[in-house]
Amino acid sequence: MSNAIFQLPAIKNEPVLQYAPGSPERATLKATLRELKSKQLDIPMFIGDKRIFEGERVAIRPPHELSHILGYHTRATAEHVQMAIDAALKAKPAWENMPWQDRAAIFLKAADLLGGPYRAKMNAATMLCQSKNVFQAEIDCVAELCDFYRFNALFMTEIYQQQPLSAALTWNRMEYRPLEGFIFALTPFNFTSIAGNLPAAPAIVGNTVVWKPAENQIYSAAVIMEVLLEAGLPEGVINLVYVSGPLAGQVIFEHPDFAGLHFTGSTGTFQHLYSTIAKNLPKYKGYPRIVGETGGKDFVIAHPSADVQALVTALARGAFEYQGQKCSAASRAYIPSSLWPQVKQDLSATLSTFKVGSPEDFRNFFNAVIDEKAFDKITSYIAAAKEDKEVEIISGGKYDKTHGYFIDPTVILTTNPKHVLMEEELFGPVLTVYVYEDEHYQETLNLLNETSPFGLTGAVFAKDRKAIIEAEQTLRHAAGNFYINDKPTGAVVGQQPFGGARASGTNDKAGSVWNILRWVSPRSIKENFNPPTDYRYPFMAEE
Repeated sequence: MSNAIFQLPAIKNEPVLQYAPGSPERATLKATLRELKSKQLDIPMFIGDKRIFEGERVAIRPPHELSHILGYHTRATAEHVQMAIDAALKAKPAWENMPWQDRAAIFLKAADLLGGPYRAKMNAATMLCQSKNVFQAEIDCVAELCDFYRFNALFMTEIYQQQPLSAALTWNRMEYRPLEGFIFALTPFNFTSIAGNLPAAPAIVGNTVVWKPAENQIYSAAVIMEVLLEAGLPEGVINLVYVSGPLAGQVIFEHPDFAGLHFTGSTGTFQHLYSTIAKNLPKYKGYPRIVGETGGKDFVIAHPSADVQALVTALARGAFEYQGQKCSAASRAYIPSSLWPQVKQDLSATLSTFKVGSPEDFRNFFNAVIDEKAFDKITSYIAAAKEDKEVEIISGGKYDKTHGYFIDPTVILTTNPKHVLMEEELFGPVLTVYVYEDEHYQETLNLLNETSPFGLTGAVFAKDRKAIIEAEQTLRHAAGNFYINDKPTGAVVGQQPFGGARASGTNDKAGSVWNILRWVSPRSIKENFNPPTDYRYPFMAEE
């Protein structure tokens, strides 16, 4: 027992290293990339205290180098999923009863390990299995994941400190229990940090978790488990299984102890899961918490007063960093006719300087999309655009999957603001532009607001403050993360809590106290220091 009220170490954002030529971090990372490529790893599933290698083996290949095999993982069966649930429930009593400061210490140590001895390995794994350049990997799998682990500890303490008032001779307390049962974390390929946070956020407040990563992210997911276990996470608190979504759902959503879903992925998948959970409500001990961040059709709108160079840079970065495979990536842009000629010229010139290829060559800004399914979907839109009279390909439009899944950064101009390319999420390196007449700025804001079902991120570029205010007001519900004179990507934990509404999810703001709140179930406790000994109240006395 600890007779003290503890204060966390100062929590701040993890510095982003630059990997400039000649820097020690560059040399270390290059060596680690060579080391990982020199061997084929067998990646186990982590279920309780077991490491499971047996079963159907699946090869892991870099999206940018399909001829190379990084290693193999085992494909899980329904029995493995049940084992993971059993392990989570077995670990739950000890974990939820562990003092909060000890749970916090595990994740604070994990952040220090990530930012220290595991930094190069975490970056190399993400670069190789998810085809991220070094900067995109660094800001994701190291800096942001460190931030999640540290700030989640801070948010936990802020919640625990929220206590009710007490009247005389009583003491009222609020206890923040974990949910009753286990949490299912279903995570995406595109951000290693999201994959690491979705099981960790519920875990830090005492929940135990079954974690299913995207198949394309398994290589780096295993490194996350290495880090957490080295930091002291007890076996069974987070159980990592490599299973198909439908098979996982058949087991998990039928289980009476299913207590919550922490999800990032497609809108269609989330809606299906939400519906399945709703249909199964009578089977559960309680009402499961459902937290989901899904898709986006993220926008940039420029006012005629916008700075063209800042706008062009934001479009180049916002639309094409990590090949547009960010749920926050700029996917549609509304440009005034007075600025379009210069924007078109400068953006095309900028994209022509992009070097494309393997992330192992640090000169490459642009790499491969994640897999063949994504490649085929994205290029089907580009191929259709080449035959469509309502659109014109301004830049890019080429693609090839001979050696890796490479698609050139593509800019498409449309005369139809309701074109499919302005409405549907492509999740790839395609930016569609609609040019509007300068005097129709307010009408274009209304058009933008009504065009897509999503509400994740968006940006306005303007020097005119009145135009900024108009955009803020008209687009109040069009973006959960709204940017003024900045690209719509790059939210930082503790600075811009991330999430959107409409078809983009439940807006529970990863990287904030609002998300951690979803994983606790408060209990009010009243202690009476002078309990009554007679049922009669004063009003009952005789006159």
